[in-house]
Amino acid sequence: MCANAQTPQQKLFTLAIHSKGATVGNDQLKGFSMQSTKGRILCTEDDVDTRDLIDFVLTQYGFEVVCSASNVQAIDLAKTQNFDLYLVDNWMPGLSGTELTEKLRQFDLKTPVLFYSGAAYETDREAARVSGAQGYLVKPANGNQLIAEVTRLIAESKTTSPVEIAA
Repeated sequence: MCANAQTPQQKLFTLAIHSKGATVGNDQLKGFSMQSTKGRILCTEDDVDTRDLIDFVLTQYGFEVVCSASNVQAIDLAKTQNFDLYLVDNWMPGLSGTELTEKLRQFDLKTPVLFYSGAAYETDREAARVSGAQGYLVKPANGNQLIAEVTRLIAESKTTSPVEIAA
């Protein structure tokens, strides 16, 4: 299942290293990856089955996936942790995917945004692009398509300038 998505307001975990007697908390781990991955992804999806499938596919390919079932939690996580890609559903309770992307772009112009949504109209794709997204996949996309698009966007983000938001 998805990695625990805890915000600073939630209980911090403690990692005790018994051989040295040291203790390390979340605040000391920002930016520290406990394992080598192909990238760290924040997946914002309210449907638990879809979220688990995305997590399974991307984790099997070597990505670390942190899941959020709400837009509020996603914003908190994006502000307090480092990610290589935001994976966003367009139809979520509260904010839409485009509204979430606009909020993310208020403080993060570098991390790519990939929509993975059932909204299949060209107007949906254009609204996502205008809000600051770089990619759009329509559900259900197969695992290979998802992996290819995630890999492409992460690679491109390492060689391109920050996102320019369409006016």
